[in-house]
Amino acid sequence: MTAATHSPLFPRTPDSADAVLEGLDPEQREVATALQGPVCVLAGAGTGKTRAITHRIAYGVRAGILQPSSVLAVTFTNRAAGEMRGRLRQLGAAGVQARTFHSAALRQLQYFWPKAVGGSMPRLVDRKIQLVADAAAACRIRLDRGELRDVTGEIEWSKVTQTVPSEYAPAAAKAGRESPRDPAEIAQLYSAYEDLKRARAVIDFEDVLLLTVAVLQDRHDIAEQVRSQYQHFVVDEYQDVSPLQQRLLELWLGDRENLCVVGDASQTIYSFTGATPDHLLDFRTRHPGATVVKLVRDYRSTPQVVHLANGLLAQARGRAADHRLELVSQRAAGPEPVYSEYPDEPAEAEGAARRIRELMDSGVRASEIAILVRTNSQSETYEQALADAGVPYQLRGAERFFDRPEVRKAGVALRGAARFGGNDSLLDDVVDLPSQVRAVLSGEGWTTEPPAGSGAVRERWESLAALVNLAQDFSASRPGATLSDLVAELDERASAQHAPTVEGVTLASLHSAKGLEWDVVFLVGVAEGMMPITYAKTDEQIEEERRLLYVGVTRARERLHVSWALSRSPGGRPNRRPSRFLDGLRPGSVGAAARSAASGSGGVERGFTTSRADTAPRRRQRTPARCRVCGRTLTDAGEMKLMRCEDCPSDMDEGLYERLREWRALQAQRSGQPAFCVFTDKTLMAIAETVPDDEGELARIPGVGTRKLNRFGADVLAICAGQELGGEETEN
Repeated sequence: MTAATHSPLFPRTPDSADAVLEGLDPEQREVATALQGPVCVLAGAGTGKTRAITHRIAYGVRAGILQPSSVLAVTFTNRAAGEMRGRLRQLGAAGVQARTFHSAALRQLQYFWPKAVGGSMPRLVDRKIQLVADAAAACRIRLDRGELRDVTGEIEWSKVTQTVPSEYAPAAAKAGRESPRDPAEIAQLYSAYEDLKRARAVIDFEDVLLLTVAVLQDRHDIAEQVRSQYQHFVVDEYQDVSPLQQRLLELWLGDRENLCVVGDASQTIYSFTGATPDHLLDFRTRHPGATVVKLVRDYRSTPQVVHLANGLLAQARGRAADHRLELVSQRAAGPEPVYSEYPDEPAEAEGAARRIRELMDSGVRASEIAILVRTNSQSETYEQALADAGVPYQLRGAERFFDRPEVRKAGVALRGAARFGGNDSLLDDVVDLPSQVRAVLSGEGWTTEPPAGSGAVRERWESLAALVNLAQDFSASRPGATLSDLVAELDERASAQHAPTVEGVTLASLHSAKGLEWDVVFLVGVAEGMMPITYAKTDEQIEEERRLLYVGVTRARERLHVSWALSRSPGGRPNRRPSRFLDGLRPGSVGAAARSAASGSGGVERGFTTSRADTAPRRRQRTPARCRVCGRTLTDAGEMKLMRCEDCPSDMDEGLYERLREWRALQAQRSGQPAFCVFTDKTLMAIAETVPDDEGELARIPGVGTRKLNRFGADVLAICAGQELGGEETEN
């Protein structure tokens, strides 16, 4: 935020449109006053993007250029949407809709369902994990809690990337995803899940987007009604848009260009959910006339923190890195980042807790301090160290270690083994405490080698591995300790974790820290194998890990502590090394030469105008669509799809049309989607009228498109040629 945003809790509402612009820097003012046409705001961390876009909306409303009810501002979390609505009210722009994609789509779907589909809208399920469990039972596939969560995540990814069950395996392989189960099993579970939803007349959150897209695609009258309501769109965190959300945005927009998007490709850290920065990076290509504003004045962090952040991205590779922004701190100088190396992880946690205690004793509030970890499984060591140091803390984005289901279950198993171990065959051949714990926890899912990939299964294993490591350390410090002694130690540790959380240090994962900031940030575990994480193999995955560290660095306002440990446990082999991302940045390290300067000084790039027509790329001029029967210019979307007026005579092959409808019904049943998601009635009519002979003719029919041509083209051409399709041949 800018210095001008430091205001009382209830600031004075600006008394005029011009007053809304007061306190904005030159680039923020450009955003606020660019109210027509496409606008792309490339906003680095801490540069006041929310301030810029809320003042843009408020200025437009207060100046009478925008009607509040005609503006739809879209973001990704209810918290962010609520914050935006609050800021707009303070600026005198009440009445503007600020919602998440799902919230906006759900309202439209509920309103138009009786008209578009008829009857009552299916019930929306809040949590799909029970449905996934029922689908697994129907398939006779046994999934534990962690696997249920992972499979649910794969189903969500499939739906936001518009991947149907039959296409899951190749799509996952192409995306480089580590499936938690065999891809064929995931596809089977996904298909069964969709069948169960239909049988129970329920929909999930992804269906809200899918069905809204389907309605707007198939019912041009409804689409036009939505477009008449919303005429100006603002999308925050645009680098996190999924293909499905982008499609919905395009349908809301229609052929208009009053769109403002805001994002930073260098903060793309959710690609595993289907998010992609491509829509942000391709914005100028899709909208050659766009105004591009770059916000690089960092009002959050000191020059020392910003220098490290810029250095991280200077070594990045890939498309997102080519569009990185070079931040320029607007704050006074602060302390240099502190780099600390420790012999082992407990020492690293104790060192962080000790420094935090010193900061608190010097007057720094605990709520202005954060410890950021790469995985939730790291939290137990830091919870214990903070508790031992008498530092209150609160967990964000993770359960307390001893509250995790797998840890509670493991505690029950260990307690039972301590009481009745003499009757447990698992313990017959083991004598020392660590071996006993490994034997007991092997029945809970612990293995000597970690599972492949990431996600809940890996986190569950790491929780159990933390207990195994704790048993080893406990045994080493107390020779002769029994399993009962260890259980008592675990109980004491669990009890000690209930520290006050009202004014506490934040302990969070890097992913859950996005959008937050603190005066002091401790980035811990910044070592190879953790940052980047071991299962990051491809160049794209490595670069996302670098961006994740960049997000962590840019959470700090004044002080930044970066640390790593040479071994996991005391006395272990010191075979770890600091993260490669710190090469050339931390004192004493050697790294590759920095890349050339970023594309990054702040400023404005105007959209091309007629005076630059000789050098600027042009948007392809659309040829007016004309009726192929009477020659009248067509404006109705349905008529343009048919390439004729609705009341002009049709030469459609009725028999072919019916065969196409039967084929479409079969495809819809197999894919678990509504029939109009395969092809709309208008597209089938156009195909039956045109009767294409080859892919080129089929591709020219509106509503087909490259994706559907690749998937359904061979079938459609075969049906048009009068061929019979085999029962198993229509899915590719």
